[in-house]
Amino acid sequence: MCGAPDQAVSLPVGTDLGKQTVLAGRVVAGGAPVGGAFVRLLDGTGEFTAEVVSSASGDFRFFAAPGTWTVRALSRSGNGEAVLNAEGPGLHQTEVAVA
Repeated sequence: MCGAPDQAVSLPVGTDLGKQTVLAGRVVAGGAPVGGAFVRLLDGTGEFTAEVVSSASGDFRFFAAPGTWTVRALSRSGNGEAVLNAEGPGLHQTEVAVA
């Protein structure tokens, strides 16, 4: 069982998007959500930083520092990745298509 918080719920109370950098999105295959995907966060050098499991609706989220991040999803439906450039605090969203 993954110790990460439920990815389907809204941001935790007290999250200050003026000060915190949140990377969030959905894993999809053919436009349909992919639940249970392992979603990995890699830093600008490609080093593994964190991992969560996508919710039944394909949602995921990470709290990170500003920078360039790669989000990689591994699932039974396939694998995929997306790059996020989070230049500062706020909510930065992406969709990761797997095939």
